[in-house]
Amino acid sequence: MTKSLRAYALSFLASLALTAAPAFAQEAKSKLDEVLARGHLIVGTGSTNAPWHFKDANDNLVGFDVDMGHIIAKALFGDPNKVEYVNQSSDARIPNITTGKVDIICQFMTVTGERAQQIAFTIPYYREGVGLMLKADGKYADYAALKAAGSAVTISVLQNVYAESMVHAALPEAKVDQYESVDLIYQALESGRADAAATDQSSLAWYMTQNPGRYKDAGYGWNPQTYACGVKRGDQDWLNFVNTALHEAMTGVEFDFYAKSFKTWFGKDLAPPQIGFPVEYK
Repeated sequence: MTKSLRAYALSFLASLALTAAPAFAQEAKSKLDEVLARGHLIVGTGSTNAPWHFKDANDNLVGFDVDMGHIIAKALFGDPNKVEYVNQSSDARIPNITTGKVDIICQFMTVTGERAQQIAFTIPYYREGVGLMLKADGKYADYAALKAAGSAVTISVLQNVYAESMVHAALPEAKVDQYESVDLIYQALESGRADAAATDQSSLAWYMTQNPGRYKDAGYGWNPQTYACGVKRGDQDWLNFVNTALHEAMTGVEFDFYAKSFKTWFGKDLAPPQIGFPVEYK
């Protein structure tokens, strides 16, 4: 190659690199910048599972998952209402993130290692588990009384291949009656066919909130699951921002909003974060 051709080739490669650099920088732009430029957040969630996401009497989408979207929108824009919700089924959660249809999913999604290979999970915003609901005026006072009664106790539970083993993990001798819907397990408790209903702690808390004084929590929980929001893998800026928004809702400046939501949907008052040394580092 002559000197002139070599010089031309080097010049061409240099100009190509300069031309490609802005395109590469644009491709590397974070979802955070995209959302800020758009002016509103797009959240994927459901609409049929109280107290997480459901339509109220005025046909408004409400629930604890929905409130997580408001928290993130407020952190982005100073306005919790700058959010659009995409109604999606549970099996659309991961595809809608990976294809970019939504910016984030907040839809009572259990964190698992398999799912974490497909999307990036945020910090947890709730820990789910199984609990036992009793009638307030029923025969058994609490979990200890249920366990002491052994095989005399009948537990209603949603039909599932793991239902019997799940109940027996807490009450090894109890009789297990499985039903096709959550409503039916509560009806079994109400009618006396069951001594307690085994259900998600969140569902238990919601049902008790809707029927004050009628039911009580047996005081024992097991089978923990972590709920977190999900974002597309590979965008650390966006993940860091969402984590910050959720963290400060649970421990900092937006705690009042998170605590109000928790009280509304689960009927429980949260203790304010302790002032001083951050509790998460203890």
